[in-house]
Amino acid sequence: MTTSQQQIQELLTEMDTLFTDFYSWLAGQYDPASGGFYYAQSSFEIENFIPDIESTAQALNILARSGLSNSLPEPMKQEIVTFFQKKQDPVTGYFYDADPNMRKDEVMVMRGLGYSTGSLRRLGSAPQYPLPHESQARPDYLKTPETYVAWLQDVDLRNSWRGCDFMGTPNHHIAKMEEAERKQFIAAGQAYFASIQDPETGFWGEGNRYIRISGTFKLSAFYTHFEVPLPNVERIYETILQCLREDEARDMCWIRNPIDLLGTFGHVLTIPQEELAEIIQITIANMRKLLRADGGFSREIHQSPPAPNVAQVKEGEFYPYMPIPVPIGKGRIEGDMNAGTQALLIREFCHKLAGVEHQPLHPLTDTFIQTIQAHY
Repeated sequence: MTTSQQQIQELLTEMDTLFTDFYSWLAGQYDPASGGFYYAQSSFEIENFIPDIESTAQALNILARSGLSNSLPEPMKQEIVTFFQKKQDPVTGYFYDADPNMRKDEVMVMRGLGYSTGSLRRLGSAPQYPLPHESQARPDYLKTPETYVAWLQDVDLRNSWRGCDFMGTPNHHIAKMEEAERKQFIAAGQAYFASIQDPETGFWGEGNRYIRISGTFKLSAFYTHFEVPLPNVERIYETILQCLREDEARDMCWIRNPIDLLGTFGHVLTIPQEELAEIIQITIANMRKLLRADGGFSREIHQSPPAPNVAQVKEGEFYPYMPIPVPIGKGRIEGDMNAGTQALLIREFCHKLAGVEHQPLHPLTDTFIQTIQAHY
């Protein structure tokens, strides 16, 4: 084992120490009465509020990544199934939280659909009513590849993060098309995205480097979903490395997204071991800044945002498609589910980049099961 490989192994061990109290925090977010997981401790204090779709689905993702899915008590599994089934609108087929503002944000609506159907499938269950793609026509802008590209051209990319996320909303419709038609839409999207990619950085849209990395991460879903090669991967890597070295990561998304991009497309790169060690070291330092006394992680460096569908915007930054906030916490310095699921993803992708088999955090995970079993 080389010096760099030894250093990487030591860094991965150091990263594990950040999760010492994480599973105690996670168990404390579960609400047996609703079958859902709360976003943060302060969420319990919001009057007439029950857990939300995203936080509950993210908790299930954490449990799966932690090797705990098969250890959940059967009554708990049924409670969670019922939680998601009650969220489905029998008329539209979509899954909604109680806050009516969620329905006004297309990105949140599509996430709610994906999170809910995926969670029910993971639990061996299914929605109670037909899903939107089974009962509703596709949007008018997807009539032809040309109308699709025209719609993409109108997307505001002055904030890469939000704009690229918005450009990905048609992906689920395209995936449902017949193969011949789907190929035409994929080719049209691929050509358009290539035409607007910055050849110097490999990024799309505008904003600071972390915002552009986050936008590129969002847009990369098109490439992974449709198995299309991501262009200019080498330039993306070089710009990510510069950003990690020079810029402040003040959001867990900004810590996760570059690692996720490298983990997803790293197979087409040759990352020097000394640079990988540096990347992991910087990542650990950034994660430590967001680790909280309750054992969880905050989304943002100064707080857990009260409405995670709205990014905290610094003066001088632009954020298009700003939805009306959907509050699910009180904005305290505390752990939140969004940051927690991203922290574990970071751990997994760092292992992948290092060529080390990813294993759940036993025996720390035992704490979760022991706490949950006390409910039953």
